[in-house]
Amino acid sequence: MTRRAALLFAALGLAWGIPYLLIKIAGEELAPSTLVLARTALAAVVLAPFALARREVREALPALARRWKAVAAYTGFEIVGPWLFLARAEHDLPSSTTAVVISAVPVVGVLVALASRRAEHLGAVGWTGLALGTLGVATLVGFDLQPGQFGAVAELAVVVVGYAIGPAVLARHLGDLPGTAVVLASLVLAALVYVPVVALGPGLPATVPSGQVLASVAVLALVCTAGAFLLLFALVGEIGPVRATAIVYVNPVVAVVAGAVVLGERITATTIAGFALVLAGSYLATRRPASRPDQATPALTVEA
Repeated sequence: MTRRAALLFAALGLAWGIPYLLIKIAGEELAPSTLVLARTALAAVVLAPFALARREVREALPALARRWKAVAAYTGFEIVGPWLFLARAEHDLPSSTTAVVISAVPVVGVLVALASRRAEHLGAVGWTGLALGTLGVATLVGFDLQPGQFGAVAELAVVVVGYAIGPAVLARHLGDLPGTAVVLASLVLAALVYVPVVALGPGLPATVPSGQVLASVAVLALVCTAGAFLLLFALVGEIGPVRATAIVYVNPVVAVVAGAVVLGERITATTIAGFALVLAGSYLATRRPASRPDQATPALTVEA
């Protein structure tokens, strides 16, 4: 790995590791739907000039319009549903616990691929990974949570399933289009969806949110959304798509540390055990033979 690749990897790990902390902070004053609207709209405005400056993105716009159903499905599974339920769940769960549960997405992604008959034969190692990942989540739910938090866990289940299905939709129906174009279209569409949701629901805040909330939203949109996708595409260009998927093992570590340091969240032995089992399961379930060429586009859905 070159020095540039290492810096890109570290930056992306940070950008996709701190959203859980920022969502927790912003959620203290903003309704979940309002937070999603602010995040998607601001990220779309910032990403648009970078994306539209690229010729391949502009040329992909007619194809995106023709495949609007696929774009809508991807946006729904990847942003519209997950980001709302994630913000709702963090009202009742520590950000670190949320990050650990979300890190099970690769395991669920394998199950989605199996259900759609688009996965290779798992073998003993793959099935062991699925079992470990499931055991890790069960450990967190069974030993590290209170009864009143089970509803939030159900909301996270919606997030995990959405994050697992989204990449499958992307790979099957939009995989031949530039990733930047798909991301920009999804952010714009999600923002448009949430305009009436916020207008008819909680509405905008009656008073200006605190400085830390405004800063959290700004960083969440500019760094963790728009900036992170630009970092991702640069990293894929530097080290290839398959090697770039290793970022999924860094993000939850950053999230757990950030929650403990900034918010003083307690890291229990159960959290560590569940975390280790989930990551081990994700690695084993998604491991590819070393002989496979590094050419497939990764289904990276590791950003909160």
